[in-house]
Amino acid sequence: MKIGSKKVATIMVAATLGLTSLPFAVLNVHAASSNIGINAPTSKLSDIEVQEAVKVLTGLGVLQGYVDHSMGVNNQISRAELAKMVALTFKIKGTSENSTQFTDVNSNVWYYKYASELVGLGIMEAKDGKFNPNETVTDAELVQVVSKALKRDVLSVNYWANKFYSANESSSRGEVASLLNTARKAMPSDKAQITSVQSINAMTLIVTLDAPLTAENEVFAKAKEDFVFNDGLTLTNMPRLKSGSIATYIVPTSVQQAGTTYNLTYKGKKAGSFEGNVTLLDMTTTSQVTNDTFEIEALKANGVIDYGYVISAYSGGRGSNAFVLDENNRANGTSYQIISSMQARQVTITPEGGESIVAKYVPFTQSTDGKIEPKFRLPEGQVLKPGVKYTVTSDWANIANPTFVAKEIASLQLSGAAAISEISINVTLDQDPGDELFSGRSVELLAPNGDKLVATYKFSSRKEAIGIFDITNNGKLAAGTVYTVTPVGAWANASQVTLTTE
Repeated sequence: MKIGSKKVATIMVAATLGLTSLPFAVLNVHAASSNIGINAPTSKLSDIEVQEAVKVLTGLGVLQGYVDHSMGVNNQISRAELAKMVALTFKIKGTSENSTQFTDVNSNVWYYKYASELVGLGIMEAKDGKFNPNETVTDAELVQVVSKALKRDVLSVNYWANKFYSANESSSRGEVASLLNTARKAMPSDKAQITSVQSINAMTLIVTLDAPLTAENEVFAKAKEDFVFNDGLTLTNMPRLKSGSIATYIVPTSVQQAGTTYNLTYKGKKAGSFEGNVTLLDMTTTSQVTNDTFEIEALKANGVIDYGYVISAYSGGRGSNAFVLDENNRANGTSYQIISSMQARQVTITPEGGESIVAKYVPFTQSTDGKIEPKFRLPEGQVLKPGVKYTVTSDWANIANPTFVAKEIASLQLSGAAAISEISINVTLDQDPGDELFSGRSVELLAPNGDKLVATYKFSSRKEAIGIFDITNNGKLAAGTVYTVTPVGAWANASQVTLTTE
């Protein structure tokens, strides 16, 4: 153990755990009693936590002891040891296509097949063909390896490791055992069952299972079949796994009704009940975005957060804005309201002295460009009238400042188009529209012979002023054709924009 290491403990697990002497013994590294008491920072892991992890992983055949019956939980773990423990914990079995050969490792050593599989799968690295089996592993490296092996976001794995984590310090065997014991519980299962259901606002449930759902079971069409409610309540989008949790999901529903007891049936089995929640989300203000689109703002500073910042699936793309909410939806002493998926949401917008209009959510505008400002659009062909005062109301939100006076906003300008393939084109505007204002928009392509194609924006494809549009209705671009490209509707203007195919 390196002098100055932050991880010095006093745990030695006895042979009463039923351990045997196996390959780790070849490294012949033991925790020495002379190291006890070194003046260095210590891990916050308790003896009980480490012992429990060791007991479980030993029983699963993942962790094995030394010839003297010690587990060496204080020893810095080697890359060879880590490869075997990770491969066995997550039941990783490589294929011939995934295997890797090393310049510094013989194929007959005990850890070779584990190292070869993990490097072949991209879970561990071998720079310049060298695996360096005896090198120690830092906490930062450990988190990356576990994240890749589990296919789970780094933020969650970091959260599980926070009792001992220090990026550049070496991980001990006990710490690795503790992290793997937590991470193995987060392995998806097609047999996962719901253990609790809680409604936290008028359109959001928190649902905990005994294991995470498989990717197939998370798909919206499948989830909608599996999550069944009474009294007309429905799932409105796929469940999303919360960062930092083992198997807790943010589940969006249609608006719940006060006084109604809802029963949730999951895969045909009763999974729990909850009362319809009347808590409305605290939104701040409304404002016009285009001549047919407006937005409703929410602020993290006010304790309201979009689910995109706290779910595993999106954490990698949110950077420092991603964070973990605990089981009480708190972080750093603050309780948060969670905005679940806006899919299928709508609001009512009423012009002063006029008839109310239902405006529908514009897909993928929920929290873009670092702002929580979901967009809503008037029905096709309708626009906001300049000088008219509009009031926005909702059955899922309480809007502090619900009114705005409409103004004339210049339409976007198409400045170019180019074919990407026979079914996709790039559409360029004269300026970046921001957020996802391409969403729901289409363009028409007119060939000289009169043939017409329609292309619709591909969600989340915008790169500044350029967005990808896909040809609809199985249409294809004809080779050697010059198309005239025009917007469908008044969302943009175009002046002699053409596209030439090869």
